This record gives sequence, C-alpha cells and structure tokens, in this order.
Amino acid sequence: MSLEKYKGIIPAFYACYDDEGNVSVEGTKQLVEFLIEKGVSGLYVGGSSGECIYLTVEERKKTLEAVMEVAKGRITIIAHVACNNTKESCELAHHAESLGVDAIATIPPIYFKLPERAIAKYWNDISAAAPNTDYIIYNIPQLAGVSLTLSLFDEMLKNPKVIGVKNSSMPIQDIQMFKRQAKLNNREIVVFNGPDEQFVGGRLIGADGGIGGTYGVMPELFVKLNSLIEAGDFENAGKLQDDINEVIYTMCSTKGNMYATAKAALKKRAGLQLGGVRAPLLNLAEDDDVIVDKVATLIETAVKTWVG
Repeated sequence: MSLEKYKGIIPAFYACYDDEGNVSVEGTKQLVEFLIEKGVSGLYVGGSSGECIYLTVEERKKTLEAVMEVAKGRITIIAHVACNNTKESCELAHHAESLGVDAIATIPPIYFKLPERAIAKYWNDISAAAPNTDYIIYNIPQLAGVSLTLSLFDEMLKNPKVIGVKNSSMPIQDIQMFKRQAKLNNREIVVFNGPDEQFVGGRLIGADGGIGGTYGVMPELFVKLNSLIEAGDFENAGKLQDDINEVIYTMCSTKGNMYATAKAALKKRAGLQLGGVRAPLLNLAEDDDVIVDKVATLIETAVKTWVG
C-alpha cells in the first residue's frame, strides 16, 4: 500500500460561514479552490481548525460534501469524524466513506477519563463504520486531555486500516517515537507534524509531511518550506520558518480567536468571504483590524521574498 498521497502540505480546513453564521457551501468551495491553486497536497476537513466540536453532525456533513464536490480526485482528503460519542462518530465515518475520502481521522473522546481499552474500542468502532477507508489517529493531548501512549498505539496497530498519526503534541521527539514503535510492530505508517511553528524540526526528525491550522492562510509559504527541506536547503528552510513564525505569533495577538484572524486575513489576501468563528469562540474586536492588516502584509512580503 502506497502512503505517498499522504505526504506534503495538508492544510487543516477552516469552517466557512455566511453572514448569519450558518455553514457556507459557496465559501467552502472557494476556499478549496484557493488552496488547490496554491499547490497543497491535500486537505484535513472537520478538525480543530474546522471548529468541529461546535458544529452539528449535519453541518459537518454539509461541509465535507462541499469540499468533495470540488476536490475529489484532485488532492488527498482526510475527514476528521470524531464526535464525543461513538454513534455520531460512526455516522460521520460512514458518510465520509460514502463520499470517497482517502482517510478518516479522530481525536480520542474528551471530558470523561476513559481507560485505554475504551479509547481503543471507540476508535476501532469508528474504523469499522468505514471499513474500506484508511484511518489516522489524531494525537493532541494538550486539548483532548488524552495522550496516545505506546501501549494504546500498539493496540491500534493491530487494526490494518491504521496508517498514520497526526501528531500535535509539542515534544518533537514523539514523531520519532511513533515511527519507531510502528517498525517494532512491522508496520509502515505516516506521521504528520502538527505544531506549525516547528515544521522544519518535525520534518527533519522524521515527519512525512504536515497538517496545520495556519497553512490555510499562507499555503504557498508552507509549500515552499516543504520544498526547501526536500531539496536539503536547511539554512533557507530555517529562515523561512522564522518568517512563518512571525506571522503565527502576530495572528495569535488579536483579541479574537486565531481562526477568525486567519479568515479575515484571507479576505484581505484573496477576497474570500469565510465569515467569523462559531461561539463560544471569540470573533475579532474592532481594534484587531490593524493586526489583521499586519498579518496580510507579512504574508505578502514573505511570498514575494520566497515564492516570487
């Protein structure tokens, strides 16, 4: 089984809303086209950047359907399908498979502290609802409150549909650890770098590519960064990572949620109408406009410097 289609730059797709705060099919399609034109390898739909825990099951289906209408057959699509209960997660998994996604992904269930056997059953039940589709574990302990331990990973590697880990834990060595553990189980997997600020470090230690929440606002910069790494130009890769990180730090300095900043910056960059964020996430304050302008300027300057 070839895992090549999972390598490269895969933006974590943003939830797109209309003026009334409802999911926007048109905005979703426009964002997909914008990202494809910038050269991304795939899209990760319905995860943290897609505000998944604040959308209904039907809204998540609607978003994925719009994405697939534009992207199917053109790039790799990974659908995050986890809800905080097994039934709805399985419903989304089955729906995603019916649309022809390349893979599904899930975080662990949150709030209740479950034993590893319960988490494994939750994941395997979801995988069984999409039996012909690859499965990716999303490890984000700082938000989920649950870490992908090696013992849990060993159990999940018994499932032949498990082909990778989206690793958003901050210790960069976790990428290497999961790769090593898969080899001990005679399995080949892909590991995606999660923290955007350490993309270079993640790739150098063994990540096959990346899935990130800030890729969507500056996709061409991450595409270029990945190409520099593949070319062995680590000096310039470090410099571009620094420019990217300045954008990220600036994005995080608004009073609103970072994804609201990203969507506002995309409006300035590309005229995309993607709305704000879903409450209880905070939308931008009036005085955040200055910061959004700075974000857009920083990105455009970096694009001119690095991409041309």
